[in-house]
Amino acid sequence: MILNLNYRLLMQGQYPEYTLYLAIPLSAYDSFFQLPFVQTTIEQYQLKLVVYMPEQQEIIKWQN
Repeated sequence: MILNLNYRLLMQGQYPEYTLYLAIPLSAYDSFFQLPFVQTTIEQYQLKLVVYMPEQQEIIKWQN
């Protein structure tokens, strides 16, 4: 997530009209991204997520 925050800062400076989403596989979302400190980080930094299933190449959820 730290890399995402740094990348977001870079993109905001160069492409302020873009909206950056962090794409994560469903398995990571169901485990790591449900931990309380991760949920707090997502809320604190207002991260936008795209949850996907890699095998099916399917987006499951857009989280703004």
